[in-house]
Amino acid sequence: MAAAAARRGPPGANRVCCPEHPDAHLIEDYRAGDQICSECGLVVGDRVVDVGTEWRTFSNEKSDKDRSRVGAAENPLLSGGDLSTMISRPSGSAGFNDDGSAKYHNRRSMSSSDRALVNAFREITGMADRINLPRNIVDRTQMLFKQVNDQKSLKGRSNDAISAACLYIACRQEGVPRTFKEICAISRVSKKEIGRVFKLILKALETSVELITTGDFMSRFCSNLNLPSQVQRAATHIARKAVELDLVPGRSPISVAAAAIYMASQASEEKRTQKEIGDIAGVADVTIRQSYRLIYPRAHELFPSDFTFHTPIDQLPQL
Repeated sequence: MAAAAARRGPPGANRVCCPEHPDAHLIEDYRAGDQICSECGLVVGDRVVDVGTEWRTFSNEKSDKDRSRVGAAENPLLSGGDLSTMISRPSGSAGFNDDGSAKYHNRRSMSSSDRALVNAFREITGMADRINLPRNIVDRTQMLFKQVNDQKSLKGRSNDAISAACLYIACRQEGVPRTFKEICAISRVSKKEIGRVFKLILKALETSVELITTGDFMSRFCSNLNLPSQVQRAATHIARKAVELDLVPGRSPISVAAAAIYMASQASEEKRTQKEIGDIAGVADVTIRQSYRLIYPRAHELFPSDFTFHTPIDQLPQL
């Protein structure tokens, strides 16, 4: 009745108003969905729609975070900004019709290119999680993949290979390099294929990566081997001096680092075998032996001056 009286209002009026106080300001109660006259309190309209921001906040609860729920973050790498709703597979009886079919379905509104990107991004995130890589490396990897995908210069190569190679490049660009074997272990692509795609991506994007050194892997390898800091410092010094003296020409930094760790550990109390070091560094025992033989003849020049020997240099293994 109140709504009808409001509609009758003054002659010629097209707005909702109080029949007794047509010029009075109306108060909108969004919780109840009513419009109320500020003079007499008459409800002159109902079913008011709230056109404000549609979110819910938990900031008043006992929490250190403002847990405002406004949907998923927009992904600038997708053409549509990823502003779509994905309905998961129903798990209870309420999600199915009587004939067993699902009540709700996803609309096929996402383009095929965006679906490929979403799948690749999911694979990149999964690979990064397996070796505990931070978010900034995931973001850089996804950006590299997006650039390669837009150029369409690697047609014929699988997205898995491109994702793995982009992750390898991102790790090196962010200063936390991983070996090809480490990337191969968390992907479904061979080491050789990752190496091929890696070179193609550098050429296609006209970018480069810093050369890896023995120091890039030393702290991680020694930490995984539970070696003390003194052994780590000695191994770092040995590897650096071996490179400066040109004792290991043509050898990869990983094999040189592994040989230096082996020499430093054998001279200390915390000895590690070639197999233990090879399993952590991802190199074969024979590779460690070959690099060790190159640096052993000048071992007395490689150790730091403050190193405490538990095993003298002349008693180190002669492989």
